[in-house]
Amino acid sequence: QVQLVESGGGLVQAGGSLRLSCAASGSIISINAMGWYRQAPGKQRELVARITSGGSTNYTDSVKGRFTISRDNAKNTVYLQMNSLKPEDTAVYHCNANIRTSMFSFRDYWGQGTQVTVSS
Repeated sequence: QVQLVESGGGLVQAGGSLRLSCAASGSIISINAMGWYRQAPGKQRELVARITSGGSTNYTDSVKGRFTISRDNAKNTVYLQMNSLKPEDTAVYHCNANIRTSMFSFRDYWGQGTQVTVSS
């Protein structure tokens, strides 16, 4: 069994910063891409940032230059540093990871989500 546990969400004023963490644990052989998604009330879940096992990254346009995704492969952990936060960044942020648990088994796992609220 694999678990993804997020931490670091909270309430912050516009212009402030937060750092999200997501640690994967369980029967893990290897992890491919890891990423952060978010879902605001009444909106669809969207990809915020993604990082491959080799460290290549991509971001949605609205967070470029403000958010930075990184990972520590030794700790099976992905981070999202969020700076210059805006009220429109308010959402539940979910961690995602593509994980190999056996020779022939790769699948996506999701964290439970952490609330980020940015006040104006």
